[in-house]
Amino acid sequence: MLNRYARAFFTKILTPVASLLIRLGVSPDVVTIIGTVGVAAGALVFYPRGQFLVGTLVITAFVFSDTVDGIMARRLGRSSSWGAYLDSTLDRVGDAAIFGGLVLWYAGDGGNAYMAALALGCLILGSVVSYAKARAEGLGMTADVGIAERADRLVAVLVATGLTGLLGLPTVFLGVVLALLALASLVTVVQRMLEVRRQALVPR
Repeated sequence: MLNRYARAFFTKILTPVASLLIRLGVSPDVVTIIGTVGVAAGALVFYPRGQFLVGTLVITAFVFSDTVDGIMARRLGRSSSWGAYLDSTLDRVGDAAIFGGLVLWYAGDGGNAYMAALALGCLILGSVVSYAKARAEGLGMTADVGIAERADRLVAVLVATGLTGLLGLPTVFLGVVLALLALASLVTVVQRMLEVRRQALVPR
C-alpha cells in the first residue's frame, strides 16, 4: 500500500536532492551503500542503548536513500540488474539491523525476553518474506502478493519505536506492533507460498 501511494510523493520531494548529488558526481551505488551504513549505524548504535528516538531519527534520515538512488539511476540512464541487486541486498541488511538493534536492547539492558523474541521473530519472518519472493522469481514465477510489504513493515516499526522513545509509551505498545508485524509477515509468507504453488501446479 505504501509502495503504491507514497512513492510518487517522496519521489517529487527527493528529486532535487538526487539532482544535486548527480551534479556533485556522486554515484547511485555510493548513495545506496551510505544509506545502508547510516541505517545500520542508527539501529545498532542507539537501539541497543534504549535510545529509541535518536536511533529512529538517524535511521529515518538515511532510509530515504533507497528512493534517492533510484531517482538518480533513472535520470542517469543507469538502471541495471546490478543496481537492483545491490539495492535489494542492502535493504535486507538495513531491515535486519533495525530489528536486531531491538533484540539486543531487550535481550540485554531492556530485560524483556518476550520483546526480544518478538523482535527476533520479525527479523526472521521479514527475511523469509523477501526470500519467498526472490526464490519464486529465480524459478521463473512471481510472488508479488502479501499483506506486509517491506515498506509497510519498515514504517510500522519506525513509527512505533520512535513514538515509544518520544512519548515514553509503555513497552506493551511496541510489543503489540511487533506482534502484529510478525503475524502479518507470517501471513505474507503463506500467501506467497500458496501463490507459487498455484503457478507451479498449472500444466505447462
